[in-house]
Amino acid sequence: MPTNGLHQVLKIQFGLVNDTDRYLTAESFGFKVNASAPSLKRKQMWVLEPDPGQGTAVLLRSSHLGRYLSAGEDGRVACEAERPDRDCRFLVLSQPDGRWVLRSEPHGRFFGGTEDRLSCFATAVSPAELWTVHLAIHPQAHLLSVSRRRYVHLCPRDDEMAADSDTPWGVDALVTLVFQNRQYCLRACDSRYLRSDGHLVWEPEPCARYTLEFKAGKLAFKDRDGRYLAPAGPAGTLRAGRNTRPGKDELFDLEESHPQVVLVAANHRYVSVRQGVNISANQDEELHHETFLMQIDQETKKCTFYSSTGGYWTLVTHGGIHATATQVSANTMFEVEWRGRRVALKASNGRYVCMKKNGQLAAISDFVGPLLPPGPTQSGKAGDGQWPLTPDSPPGEDEEFVLKLINRPILVLRGMDGFVCHRRGSNQLDTNRSVYDVFHLSFSDGAYQIRGRGGGFWYTGSHGSVCSDGERAEDFVFEFRERGRLAIRARSGKYLRGGASGLLRADADAPAGVALWEY
Repeated sequence: MPTNGLHQVLKIQFGLVNDTDRYLTAESFGFKVNASAPSLKRKQMWVLEPDPGQGTAVLLRSSHLGRYLSAGEDGRVACEAERPDRDCRFLVLSQPDGRWVLRSEPHGRFFGGTEDRLSCFATAVSPAELWTVHLAIHPQAHLLSVSRRRYVHLCPRDDEMAADSDTPWGVDALVTLVFQNRQYCLRACDSRYLRSDGHLVWEPEPCARYTLEFKAGKLAFKDRDGRYLAPAGPAGTLRAGRNTRPGKDELFDLEESHPQVVLVAANHRYVSVRQGVNISANQDEELHHETFLMQIDQETKKCTFYSSTGGYWTLVTHGGIHATATQVSANTMFEVEWRGRRVALKASNGRYVCMKKNGQLAAISDFVGPLLPPGPTQSGKAGDGQWPLTPDSPPGEDEEFVLKLINRPILVLRGMDGFVCHRRGSNQLDTNRSVYDVFHLSFSDGAYQIRGRGGGFWYTGSHGSVCSDGERAEDFVFEFRERGRLAIRARSGKYLRGGASGLLRADADAPAGVALWEY
């Protein structure tokens, strides 16, 4: 069953794109609406709400204003209603190509237009009344079957995706929604796409594209033949069934995907709960018992670690660390110190977690070994001026751990201005796009290598520019600073950021603001 509020259902926000590729926008001045924006930002985000009267009509609320779209009898449209009234009710009519038609329920007219000439007075549907749905949420999440209360995950042995998992544990439970030709594809963690017959394919072919439909805050995926994805049979194999209307079996929740991590101690063994409630660094391979769900508190920025056995790490007597807590408390919160390729964890008693001689973890250390200054490393090579980022630097004391993110083999990054995407005709990266590219991650000794389109690696060029066509991988350090957001540190010690230029650069001094990324 779903895990006690650990994974929260995402509020579905989206943009509506008209036939001229412009987004429906709610303006603060005069509460007017237009379709002039070329990209999806805050003013272009909308939420679909069910009609309180329990009918088939829906309400469109601006995320930016908190007010509702309305259409009068004369066709005039605005976004000024603080509370929904009769004129705020619309019917969503899905078209075969995946686009929506919005019809005023009380007046029977269709909503559309271009730029600042929007109205709801058309008696027939033309291209100007067709809207494409573009999700505004981060596209990497967990998918929960509403009817079976089971999570969708990749089944590599059976070459399928199935809704049969009690918990979204491990990398197999990651699903990426890919926006393709005005529709969406479901991409598994191994980068394959789900086809409507249940098979997985390497290309987003027409049979692997779906129209999104919303029903009571849930999602349904309609294939090109008008049938809906649903779990089938005892195994819960995900494929299009016979139904041409979405019922409970065809509905899904999108849930937030927190980072799942493994930790390696100074003895080069994985931290585990395999041998009971004690947290010990005593395993040579990473499986479920070595995987921990990491959640970051938005206010304190401290984190919790939740084990596959169903308990949070918690501080017990004499500084011991057990995986037994069922609720979050002060003793389950740990402060993370980011030390380049290593991390240190400070418990609620003010002491650092260390590995004892028998491998068990305990919060009994008063300090961590200092970060060494720039200079020669153990191999005798000259340092690059940033000791923590140098791969052959000393492993540190027993208080230091390697922390590895395991449930993002493919990565989508979104900053304050938009998604990270390859710039057309360039080897540089945009940070303000409405569409996103999917990047591939690999990991080595506390750092990540990022690979993009065509297999080229990210690297830092001159004057802090970040390029994506490298033949050799450059190491980047990930720091999980806030809930759902990370900072990326280049070998220069600077953080990757967006900014006014719209280009990704490695020149930020602090991991905050434009240097934080949704992942």
